Amino acid sequence: MTNARKRPWLAAVFAFVYPGLGHVYLREWLRALLWFGFAVTTALVVIPESTFQAVESGGMQAYLDATRGLGLNVVLPILAVQAVNIVDAYWTAKQGNRSLAAATGASADAVTAKCPECGREVDEELDFCQWCTARLDEEPSPNESSTSR
Repeated sequence: MTNARKRPWLAAVFAFVYPGLGHVYLREWLRALLWFGFAVTTALVVIPESTFQAVESGGMQAYLDATRGLGLNVVLPILAVQAVNIVDAYWTAKQGNRSLAAATGASADAVTAKCPECGREVDEELDFCQWCTARLDEEPSPNESSTSR
């Protein structure tokens, strides 16, 4: 099922790790590629060439020494791109969930499927609960209680 609800906080965490990674989780391939390219381009434009040349001449230690001296005029644009990317990944996941809810007729804040055994939210793409490993594809028999724990 490719239209499963996505977790916005998880998209934001992936985006924090590297720009575009949250969009990969959301399967927004073009957006992921654009954010990755934007982050690389920003770094290439604002980081001085001498910092990159330090790797060639002095190795990784020289590069680390060169990056310690970077000013706010270099760091702020990179952090701004990172922050906007995180917000965009979160917002894109929320919008995707709203679109999915509208298409299925559910409310935007509808709770995802729950495990009949442990009552925790489960991934709709799996046929078992990732928490307690109970099978989800089995229909409860009429003799079983329909209350969840």
